[in-house]
Amino acid sequence: MHQEADEEETLKHPVVFFDLETTGLGQDSEIIQLAAVSGGHSLNLYVVPRCHIQRGAARVTGFKVRRQRLFLHHRLVFTNTLKEVVVSFIAFLQMLGRPLIVGHNIRRFDCRLLARALDDLNLRATFQASASGFVDTLPLARELLRDHGLQSFGQENLVRELLGINYKAHDALEDVRALQTLYSFLQPSPDVLRRHTFTLDSMDSKPGVPRSKR
Repeated sequence: MHQEADEEETLKHPVVFFDLETTGLGQDSEIIQLAAVSGGHSLNLYVVPRCHIQRGAARVTGFKVRRQRLFLHHRLVFTNTLKEVVVSFIAFLQMLGRPLIVGHNIRRFDCRLLARALDDLNLRATFQASASGFVDTLPLARELLRDHGLQSFGQENLVRELLGINYKAHDALEDVRALQTLYSFLQPSPDVLRRHTFTLDSMDSKPGVPRSKR
């Protein structure tokens, strides 16, 4: 009963859309940009990574580091330390009252990098107390749109196919703004959200699936 009450409470919280841009696609990648949006509130912060930005990531995102300064499409951007970025994200969540954090393909990637940063900074417990959980819209979309004949469930393709919108993908702030619009289209039910909600501690367990789904 207590767990069910916690789940019901989770669904009452506001939603924050979250994304990272990183130095690559491996689990040893580092955060370059963290963006979050909730309604009219937004957060967009940059970090000079300690490791080299992989060529593929630089080509897709437009980030380059020169003499310990970060450039985005050849323009210098203001940066913070990783700790400042993470602390600011936690403060953003606290301002909104323990929101549900929603992102695309975050369970396998973004959440793991975030968890590593939180552990390195000894801020995991503070973060966990500031959010009610996570929802990954990749498996969510696969469940809700399985009969739509889509060739790809990548966020950029979903936004284009379902909403008729082309946007500046691979910029974390543009990604979360687009995801906020996509999420409004998907309109997941409380039961679906409950199955897809996870925490940093439970992200390695198998996501919940409908009983009728193979």
